[in-house]
Formats: sequence, C-alpha cells, structure tokens
Amino acid sequence: MTDKPAARERIADLSPDLRAETLARLRAAVPEAFSEGQLDLDRLKALVGGAVEAGDERYTFSWAGRREAMAMLQAPTAATLRPDRANSVNFDTAQHVFIEGENLEVLKVLYRSYFGRVKLIYIDPPYNTGNDFIYPDDFADPLDHYLRITGQKNGNGDYLTSMPDRSGRIHSAWLSMMYPRLVLARQMLREDGFIFVSSDDNEFQNLRRMMDEIFGEENFASTIIIQSNKRGQTYKDIAKTHEYLLAYSRTDTAHLFQLPKADGALPFEDKNGHFDLWELRNRNPKFGKFNRPNLFFPIYVSQVLTDDLGYSKISLEKTNQFTIEVFPRNSEGGDSCWRWSSGKIANTDITSGDAVLVARRRRDGDWNVYEKSRKQTTAPKSIWDSVDVINEQGTMELAKLGLSGLFDHPKPLGLLDKILRITTEDGDIILDFFAGSGTTLHAVMALNLEEGASRQVISVQLPELISPEHPARRAGYRNVAELCRARIKKAIAVVGADPNSGVRSFKLGPSTTRRWSGIAEKEADSYLAQMEVFADALTPGWQPEDVIWEVALRDGYSLNSKIEELPTTASKIWRVTDPERMQSFVICLETAINREDVAKLGLTREDIFVCLDAALNDTLASNLALQCRLKVL
Repeated sequence: MTDKPAARERIADLSPDLRAETLARLRAAVPEAFSEGQLDLDRLKALVGGAVEAGDERYTFSWAGRREAMAMLQAPTAATLRPDRANSVNFDTAQHVFIEGENLEVLKVLYRSYFGRVKLIYIDPPYNTGNDFIYPDDFADPLDHYLRITGQKNGNGDYLTSMPDRSGRIHSAWLSMMYPRLVLARQMLREDGFIFVSSDDNEFQNLRRMMDEIFGEENFASTIIIQSNKRGQTYKDIAKTHEYLLAYSRTDTAHLFQLPKADGALPFEDKNGHFDLWELRNRNPKFGKFNRPNLFFPIYVSQVLTDDLGYSKISLEKTNQFTIEVFPRNSEGGDSCWRWSSGKIANTDITSGDAVLVARRRRDGDWNVYEKSRKQTTAPKSIWDSVDVINEQGTMELAKLGLSGLFDHPKPLGLLDKILRITTEDGDIILDFFAGSGTTLHAVMALNLEEGASRQVISVQLPELISPEHPARRAGYRNVAELCRARIKKAIAVVGADPNSGVRSFKLGPSTTRRWSGIAEKEADSYLAQMEVFADALTPGWQPEDVIWEVALRDGYSLNSKIEELPTTASKIWRVTDPERMQSFVICLETAINREDVAKLGLTREDIFVCLDAALNDTLASNLALQCRLKVL
C-alpha cells in the first residue's frame, strides 16, 4: 500500500489576514468559546468571568475614523517588494535594507518574514502640523468626510449643526494614520523588544493613550525628555527646548541595557585599574550553535589560578597546561555560542597578566569565560540633555556629508546611538519605517563598526514628493526616498568599505502573479477568455528575480536571504536560502519542467520545490509531491 500523494501547495498571493490569525489564536487558546466555527462572545465572557468590563461607564479611547483605521489594518495586501539593484550598494553581501514605499503596505508585506523578530523599532513620524497627511490611506480624509463620520453632515451634504467642529479632524487623521502602523509594529517585536517613538506636544497625549492601548500600560517603559535645542522656539511666552521619546516594551519582562558612565565605579580592580566581567557567552536566546555554528567552539582553561581573585588564563588549544574544556552553554545546559569569533580571540591578549579574557569557576564548579571590560555604565536617565542629542547636531552631521540644508529637522546620530546602546546588541534587527533623513541606518553602521558587531537595520521611506521651492528639489532630488538613499550612500562611504555595511534597496510594487478577479458575465465565452488569460500565472514583463523575492517574502523568508542559480541543470533553477532561519527552497520558473533536471537536484521530503502550476502534468506533479514539498504559482 502506497501513501497518497501530498497535494501541491499554492504560494500565498496576499499578506496574512489579521482577522483570521486573531481568530486562530483564540481558537487554539479557548476552543470552547467557539460554536459551529464562530466565536461565541457569551461563552467567551463566561470563561473569563469577572474579567469582562461591560456597560457605558468604562474608560475608552476613540476618535472619528477609528473603525476605518482598523479596517485598513485588517485588509491584506497583494503588493510585493522588488529588488532595486541600481540604488543598492553591494546588494549581494549587504546586511542592511532600504525600502522605498508606503510603510503600511510594506509592514504587511514583511509580516510573515519578521513577525516576532525585531529587537528595536524606532520611528520619528510626521508631527501633526494641522495639514492633511501624505500617506494615501483611505481614512486620511478631507474635512467633508470627517464631518460625515462624526454626524455633523448627512448623506446629502447638509449640516446637522449650526456650529460644526472642524478642529477634531486634525487629531483624528493623525491617529488614524498611526494606529494600524503601530499595531503591526507590535507584531514585529520580539518578546524582549522595544519601540521608541519621537513626538512633540501636538500629539503626545494622544500618542501615549494609543500606545497604552496597543502595547499595554504595563509595558510602558519611559517618557524621555530630549533637549532638542538650546535656544528654543517661543510659544506662549515659554521658549520650547524639548521633544519627547516615548518608549514601550513588547512584554513586561524586557530589560534595557545600561549606558557607559565616564566616572562610574567598577567592581573589580587590577594594576590597570577598575573593570567589570562580561560573560563571553552570547546571552541572547535568539543565537546559538543552531544559527551561529562558527561561534561554537571549545576554549581551554588552565587549572592554575593567576591571582587571589580566582582567575585563570585561557587558550584556544588544548595543552598540558590548558586541560579544562569549556563550551558556551546556556543556563539550561543547551548549546549557545560565544560573542567573539576564534579569530578575534586569537588577536586578543589572553596570555599575559593583563589578559583581556579570563576564566573563573562558578559556584556550581563549572567554568565561565569573561571579558574584562573597563566600560563604566549606568542606567539611562529620563532626561537627555547632552550636546550630541540636539537637533542642530543632525544638521551639522548632514553638512559634513555634503547635504547641508536638504533635510528639515534631521535627528542627530547621538540620539540614535543612545537608543541603540540601551536596546540592542550584536545580531539584533532594527526597524525604522519613517526613515526620513536616514539617521537610524547611519547610526547602526557606525555602532557596528565601533563594536565589531552585526546589527541589521530595515529602513522604510515613502517617496514623498519634494516641493519645487525646497533646496533639495533644486539640488536634483525629486522625493524624500531619493534623498534618504543619498544620505545612506554617503554614510556608507564614511563608515568604511566593509561589504556588510552596504545596503540592499527594494521598492514596493504590484504583485508579479495574477489573481483571479472573476468575470463580468457568467457565460461560457467569458469563462474561456478569462481562463486563457490566467494560463500564465505571471504578469506581462515579469523578471525572475522579482518573482523569486515575492515567493520568498510570501513564505516568510528574510530580506537577507541569498539567491544562487544552480549550474548543474539545463533549466534555470535557483536556490533561495535564509541564513538566519536555516531554511531554503528551490524554484524553477520554466513553462515546462524537465524531469532530468529535477532528478539532478536530489530532492528529499524535507526540501521545498516551487514552480509554475501550468508547468506540471499530473504524473510529474504526483511524483514531485511524493518526493518533496511541492509548491506552485
């Protein structure tokens, strides 16, 4: 008796349906709250008992257009990201990403790939100046629609009040623009992740209330006061010199790192001064032998103590002196990884009495390897008033790059440097979907260079048109995305020539696959004509790399995935590998599949093979479905 061939799977043509995902999580958690496949609210209320708050007298936060904002959040997108090699720097090796496109759509496209993976989100959204927003959301409406949805006008356009309120439109449009983006941002964060949002007085109170609702009041981390300028702008007789940085964590178990402190005391001392011991093992649970095998190796410890504090020297080689073998293990005994490579250790002093790396026995008898750190640190304060966070610094930094006067109010590198130091470490992912002047990406590259780290950043910027009167337009830049890319390229040249400091550019665009949209008339000829059109699953003018990236994103692969053409076959076949998740698939876009070429691939039941549905006959499809996981377009 043979197994029934597995059905071919179809690649998704839309981003996830957030409503369906929410119901699926509820169904998994409380299946008894469902009746005949539908959520039964009465059953759900009974299950949670007194936890349900009912009635009109309860605290709520709402605004005109909230329902439309939620609908925009829940609507899936068919858009995709297309590689933009012409605007990239070292596309094939770069670890950073710049995306040109409307950020709500981009967040939906990235949802499968980055759900629960981002350590830090920093955004500097447009401050509410009272103007309509450039973000093309259906709910960012002009005044007429606002008056209708607030009941101040009827369907015929007649006023229902003699004193219509127009000012509420300003706040409502801003909140409606921010709400779906912040909800998706929360989904992107890791359990130990943080989001920092820059704001001024115009919307600070509303932003705080909205983030309390989305992230939870218990996850509020801090309101940091930033001294954004020294002189200030006079407003109602008060010189305004500050802005806000609102910080929330994904869960209440997340913790911030400390900042260096120039004159702080350190607990240990040797002849070179005070120091602290930082464990060489990478304590981030996202990293270990499973995805950093090159950082998993033994370090050998000498049983001879070098001083009264109980330190021992270490070696990368086992000898008669260095006999104790130490691997990076987590608290549960599982395989972790070191923070340093063997090459970096080999180039570090580990032999003299002033060794940078030492070993010390734990209370349980095992050994740990430590870095002697002479950095003095302190908890970050709620007021940042150092010179490096002043907005004027951002202007000066751009002038050094030859971009003087082209950005309005650019954030300084010092501000982002502080945020990065208290929230991230080596290997973390950072997301900024209001990239603006590109400060976040520049700051990440600079900090990586200083620490020898490999943080990754994804920056997203809308191609907002620049006014013809603006200096940037006169300098030849048509939109903000172009200008942001120019800053990033100049920053790469300044930071260094390391290929990893390059940037992969993508552009938001329409899908390369056709979607069945039905027919106007239910007649045989109409069906036949529509079926002939959809005989080709791809849109006219499609390019292989565009299709491959769309498939990768639809299947949850990261933007750091590698694409290689396999040379052993006559057909064009590519392998896509996501090094961060250790997953891959093989894809062929030929209109007819060559059996001999497929045989050369040596596919197993663990492998994924993607091809056009029309390229398969029934026999080949059945054989492939038995041999591997078959997915089709």
